[in-house]
Amino acid sequence: MFDLSAVQAAIREAGFDGWLLYDFRGLNVLAQRVAGVAEKKLSRRWFYFVPATGEAKKLVHAIEPAALDHLPGADKTIYRRWQELEAGVGVLVGGAKKVAMEYSPRNANPYIGRVDAGTVELVRSFGADVLASGDLIQQFEAVWDADQEKSHFEAAKLCRAAYDVAFAFIADEIRAHGKVMETAVQARIMKHFADNGMTTYSPPIVGVGPHSGDPHFDTAAATDALIQKGSFVLIDLWAKMNRPRAVYADYTRVVYVGDTVPEQYAKVFAVVAAARDAGIQKAKDAFAAGTPLLGWEIDNATRDVIEKAGYGANYTHRTGHNIGQEVHGNGAHIDGLETREDRRIIPRTCFSIEPGIYLPDFGVRSEVDVYIDAQGQVHVTGGEPQTEVHRIVV
Repeated sequence: MFDLSAVQAAIREAGFDGWLLYDFRGLNVLAQRVAGVAEKKLSRRWFYFVPATGEAKKLVHAIEPAALDHLPGADKTIYRRWQELEAGVGVLVGGAKKVAMEYSPRNANPYIGRVDAGTVELVRSFGADVLASGDLIQQFEAVWDADQEKSHFEAAKLCRAAYDVAFAFIADEIRAHGKVMETAVQARIMKHFADNGMTTYSPPIVGVGPHSGDPHFDTAAATDALIQKGSFVLIDLWAKMNRPRAVYADYTRVVYVGDTVPEQYAKVFAVVAAARDAGIQKAKDAFAAGTPLLGWEIDNATRDVIEKAGYGANYTHRTGHNIGQEVHGNGAHIDGLETREDRRIIPRTCFSIEPGIYLPDFGVRSEVDVYIDAQGQVHVTGGEPQTEVHRIVV
């Protein structure tokens, strides 16, 4: 339900004259979500302008004249010709100097840069300065409602249980057959998800030895490797409840098959866990003090631990990502490396903290989810964070 008064209050607080939502055939999923048209499969360009005060305005094609009728605002222009479209955009933003769109200067943050350059040029031609809508998007797309919050904690509990299922399966298979394949463990986790009413956009990562050193390893038959006594294994899994608007949970843990974890694994894990905990503490400290917190600041706090330990070159990705209806959501990411994420971490949003060190023979990643509730309390979900390399004794 589009809350016009709340959106306009946010626009005023951000210092914009208005927010121009625009999409063409799903190129701007963020605008689709905010405007509530994601399920309509519209085929023509549409624009919805929400001024800081006053009535919202619509611009739609003659083929789809009712496309935005569910949204507030009786001022609707219907176009057929491209000339009418361009003139209509001018009417929408007429008099506005600061217009928010899903735009990122220099494409510094591609997660919110969804509006094409030509459309930005068109809007600017009417005297408006196009500015980034990133924090508006967070408030009206990335913030969870009560049902979504509930769905995350359900998924978190079941994802944590998936590790117990996977580790028991590995142990049983090795005791019975002396080995088990990566894909077999992956399949067992997927069965656990299905049995518990969960869904996921792709199967989990199960990587043994060198495969664990590939941050985005694709567990598949073509690269299948066996897990046996003496194996080091990384499992990264993500899933959500199989119902509309549910949100994901996403975790990574590592395990060693044997009585005693070799020092090389324990040493690297200790660094990664310390980095993870530094990121968590950064979030807790900021919200306890009531100070603004930006995504890149958590990344820096986490990354600093790994760099000081001498593994900076082996930490090749951002620290974390927003979590929503997609596992990589549309709110603030935990990133000061690949992008400079200068959006604020706000209540009722969730993100991962998942530092990693990746070496030729093995890699360690420890991933938790952090949810900021409506009162600003910081929750680390999915059970207690891993404190040491788990052992499977066979």
